[in-house]
Amino acid sequence: MAKLLEAIKHDLGGLHVQRVLPNKEKRMVGPFIFFDQMGPSDFPAGTGINVRPHPHIGLCTLTYLFEGSILHRDSLGNDLEIHPGDVNWMIAGKGIVHSERETLEVRANPHSISGLQCWIALPEHMAELEPAFAHVKKHDLPHHIFEGVMMRLIVGEAYGMSSPVKSYSPMFYIDVVANAGSTISKPHAAQETAIFPISGTVEVAGIQYGAGEFVLLDDTDQELLMIESGRFIMLGGEAFEQVPHLEWNFVSFSKARIEQARDDWKNGRFPTVPGDDKEFIPL
Repeated sequence: MAKLLEAIKHDLGGLHVQRVLPNKEKRMVGPFIFFDQMGPSDFPAGTGINVRPHPHIGLCTLTYLFEGSILHRDSLGNDLEIHPGDVNWMIAGKGIVHSERETLEVRANPHSISGLQCWIALPEHMAELEPAFAHVKKHDLPHHIFEGVMMRLIVGEAYGMSSPVKSYSPMFYIDVVANAGSTISKPHAAQETAIFPISGTVEVAGIQYGAGEFVLLDDTDQELLMIESGRFIMLGGEAFEQVPHLEWNFVSFSKARIEQARDDWKNGRFPTVPGDDKEFIPL
């Protein structure tokens, strides 16, 4: 039967997050090794998101917003603002540094933020890829609309659609809006699958789940039923044979590699972020 994975609440400098992965009951779902719900949080003028430069290795970061905006800067020189429905996909590979802040115009007024941040582990033979970054607008992502169900494929492959975002192992990440009474089948029967309702009520094998509940489906759970119209994220992929190590912002199949990354950050050997190199998050 489906399993509810409990989230742990964190306060990241005024930004409230609910962290589901890694979880004591399930460290990964497909290649997803980290899952945070950001907000919903409201900020008065003069305050907001202020994540200083920090490093990553061995993973891809995925930012997807429902409300608000975030200013992304990284050590490759990328400097752009993400808005709801768009995709920020950063390939850390052998090492990258980025910050997540806000524009002056956003910070100057009362504003809100709501969205999801995920880390996707790279397969062991691809862990040292050259760093890269992709920003894909919502209009350039595949959509499927049929009988009261609207889907946007964010990353991966599902329902005959393929995302332009380049992924490195079989996976899917889908934004779904559906009417009450709609039935939605799993995109890949044999791949690990989880759902995360944003609004409304979803039924899995006779049990109902609501907003903010992260539900890991069983192999026998092949269909979902919308009890109350709403929105949910569906994610997953092919399970990794070996779960990599996750320490701080680093993912690797080698503990020695993580120790090297820690030492590199501590001693300033990572690249800096152009235009945002005056401060950083200490190890």
